[in-house]
Amino acid sequence: MALSNTATPKYYGQFREAVLHGDIPVCQEISMQMNRIDSLIANPAVYYDPDPVEGFIRFCEDELTLTDGSDLHLLDSFKLWAEDVLGWYYFIERSVYEPGKDHHGGHYVQKTIKKRLINKQYLIVGRSAAKSLYAACLQAYFLTVDTSTTHQIVVAPTMRQADETLSPLRTAITRSRGPLFKFLTEGSLQNTTGSKANRTKLASTKKGIENFMTNSLMEIRVMDTDKLQGLRCKVATIDEWLSGDTREDVVGPIEQGAAKIDNYLIISTSSEGCVRNGSGDTIKMELMNILKGKVPSPHTSIWYYKLDDISEVNDPSMWIKANPNLGKTVTYETYQLDVERMEANPSTRNDILAKRFGIPMEGYTYFFTYEETRPLVRKRDYWQMVCSMGADLSRGDDFCAFTFLFPLSDGSYGIKTRCYITSVTLVKLQKAMRQKYEEFIQEGTLIVLEGTVLDMMEVYDDLTKHIEDNQYDVRSFGFDPYNAREFVDRWERENGPYGIEKVIQGAKTESVPLGELKKLAEEKLLLFDEQIMSFTMGNCITIEDTNGNRKLLKRRNEQKIDSVSALMDAYIAYKLNKENFE
Repeated sequence: MALSNTATPKYYGQFREAVLHGDIPVCQEISMQMNRIDSLIANPAVYYDPDPVEGFIRFCEDELTLTDGSDLHLLDSFKLWAEDVLGWYYFIERSVYEPGKDHHGGHYVQKTIKKRLINKQYLIVGRSAAKSLYAACLQAYFLTVDTSTTHQIVVAPTMRQADETLSPLRTAITRSRGPLFKFLTEGSLQNTTGSKANRTKLASTKKGIENFMTNSLMEIRVMDTDKLQGLRCKVATIDEWLSGDTREDVVGPIEQGAAKIDNYLIISTSSEGCVRNGSGDTIKMELMNILKGKVPSPHTSIWYYKLDDISEVNDPSMWIKANPNLGKTVTYETYQLDVERMEANPSTRNDILAKRFGIPMEGYTYFFTYEETRPLVRKRDYWQMVCSMGADLSRGDDFCAFTFLFPLSDGSYGIKTRCYITSVTLVKLQKAMRQKYEEFIQEGTLIVLEGTVLDMMEVYDDLTKHIEDNQYDVRSFGFDPYNAREFVDRWERENGPYGIEKVIQGAKTESVPLGELKKLAEEKLLLFDEQIMSFTMGNCITIEDTNGNRKLLKRRNEQKIDSVSALMDAYIAYKLNKENFE
């Protein structure tokens, strides 16, 4: 079939028919990706080319082998994912300089350039879906077939994990069963003199895997942003970017260098993780906005496999939602044994639900679920609106946090927050966390004041100016009494004693308002648009006393929850002073 701007991709078409007939259940996220592909089919400016797709499949099945030396037969999921990467193209007009025949002078000519549409693909899929093998197939294809490829990297949390991607290719080189690999591997690597025809063209070396015909190198890198900066690789695969305690975005630095190269490709594969507020959470939010069509990103392919609800764990017919290769690369029995192990040993629950079933376990380990911590895409302001203010004051390395709660007519609550830290605290942060804080500073929700200890009067002056600038009408004020006396005394002198409520921290005081805030979050009635609020909500855990009362806590010191504590104070003060809001 020739290049077409109306054709339905072969393997996607087969997949779509199976889904529509009810043969394959899919989650909401996969359904949204299908909608995106349907839009590409309907777009006259985008073309489908089957030749690279079929070429990739033939290459993999003719040349590559599994690590045990057995034949490789591409899974249907591999064909579907690869088709999404390799099958879509568009054309651009570009002015290209052509020198004269005698190399003197020259002129610019207008040329039509064919470009691959997809340059980034994200795969989030259950454990044992053979995603590393898929990445290895793409790496091998570009290293040997695409002669324009010069530098490729395989990135993973550890060198051992990264090296696993190279294993199928090393095995294929050793076996050299296909005509291309037979040609590329004939000769001797040690033959450095004499005819080049007697030297091997493709070999596994200390550097990685090298193609001497194209002077190309495929090497492994550990997940360290400092060591990924400045690379200009045409192809990169990133493994398990959600699984470790990764606080830095590894995709960003790679893409910065790769973007200088035509038709670069970044493949990011992972199972779901159990880490909150890492770069993974941020990227997933971006991916969800793309899938929903809120953020246009035609060059990104997203295949996000997961159960739609935790209740589906008890329905084996739904498990394929989380792993499309279930029954092929991993057995149903393995999944069933994991479910039984989870029930018998609750300590394994988080890992199994995340890794096997794609459920973001942040939401079931922490107080607020992952979905509940996602901010609004559209910014909102509450100019001249009535509100309740909550304060969680600190002079140390915690946030000195103020949260404003705006009761809205539809029963929802708008939320804005403003936090303070010292310049010394900022300097002492580890690189990854400092990067996170810099984002808050940029959005205007985190204010850095000079010094080692916060001057509460300086905080007071800045906060009241912020309130005046936005014309907030503060009708109640709830505060944690710790370190609050100086601030509260001045507030009372300047604003009067009305609506001021001391909120004693503890399970007895916190349990009921926490439960109500949780219910509001579940119903999507807490409306916030600031990343710092999302960050602090995502850090919240709770413990229960012997009476079942809950208290708000954080798991680690760097996991700040101060804006949520201030939110709770604001909510308690609001409930105690509802007459002020009538």
